[in-house]
Amino acid sequence: MTDLASLTTLGIGGPAARLVQPATRAELIDETLAVWNSPEDWLLLGGGSNVVIADDGFDGDVIRVATRGIGVTRAEGSRPVRLTVEAGEPWDDVVVHAVEAGWSGIEALSGIPGSAGAAPVQNIGAYGQELSSSLVAIDFLDFDTGKLVRVAAAELGLGYRTSALKRGRLGLVVSLELALADDPSSSSGRGLSQPIAYAQLASALDVRIGDRVPVSELRAAVLELRGAKGMLWDPADPDSASAGSFFTNPVVTEQFARGLPADAPRWPTAPEEAARVLPLGSEIPHIVRGEYLVKLSAAWLIEKAGITRGFALPGSRAAVSSKHTLAIVNRGGATAADVVQLAGYIQTRVLAEFGVNLQPEPVLVGVSL
Repeated sequence: MTDLASLTTLGIGGPAARLVQPATRAELIDETLAVWNSPEDWLLLGGGSNVVIADDGFDGDVIRVATRGIGVTRAEGSRPVRLTVEAGEPWDDVVVHAVEAGWSGIEALSGIPGSAGAAPVQNIGAYGQELSSSLVAIDFLDFDTGKLVRVAAAELGLGYRTSALKRGRLGLVVSLELALADDPSSSSGRGLSQPIAYAQLASALDVRIGDRVPVSELRAAVLELRGAKGMLWDPADPDSASAGSFFTNPVVTEQFARGLPADAPRWPTAPEEAARVLPLGSEIPHIVRGEYLVKLSAAWLIEKAGITRGFALPGSRAAVSSKHTLAIVNRGGATAADVVQLAGYIQTRVLAEFGVNLQPEPVLVGVSL
């Protein structure tokens, strides 16, 4: 049996009954179909950066995707650069490839650990950018049919940290296609980023929201911000022994948000409807409005519920990161039970204080909250 803890950034997880690590596209498809046709339970594992595996491990077949490769083609349109990325390619290597070429569209997603194949599953996002803005399609091995199909991004139900793949569509992402912009219009000739959409990033770059900077400068700023939060994988940094952000930012109705303290951060989930000017005397159209949703800050809720950076339950080797309250870290020798206990305590405190039930972001294998 193979210990799975060594294959995860959290460093937690018992043994797998069997581990296969196909390194080519053909091997990945063949091995996966063979596993699916066996009576054993199965688990897909990429970079191991967004998963909590039970201390008992996994009594079945674990397919660790290890395929590599990035292909480049050209197409018509505002984003003419097309990247075809094999699922096992480390995500940040994909970003480096694009940034070094001066292509924009994924530069704010710098430093996110894990494999490219996992990126569409939860529609990774950071600093005002999401994969959905660049994803064209995926090559998908469908569990139900056993067929390799191309699925357009529009068919994946991509949303905030979710997709149809996360909500139950079973299968394997074999590769993905991205559309990137090629705009070397800066004075230095270096490619410019997409318009900056995140206040903290704009402040770090000393520019305004909507401004553009060379993609290399934006990447450097993102890496610095992530490093300061312990969100860059670094064996020398104890705070990076985590599964990344443990909770997603809650999305609630604006009416509910009004009941929170005035200083609780909140962001609209959709652009506000533009004002309309009607000619004098014209009939006023009927306006149908749905519930207006806003996104809250999970980190703010956790901190205001009394959970401080570095917090740990007595006797536990799991702790809240000393740099960021959204991460739960392994301080050395932590178990999955330690992590789940701490996460449950955080959920209880936030629910009691604000009436918000935080949802875990990592995939939970053999454990539950």
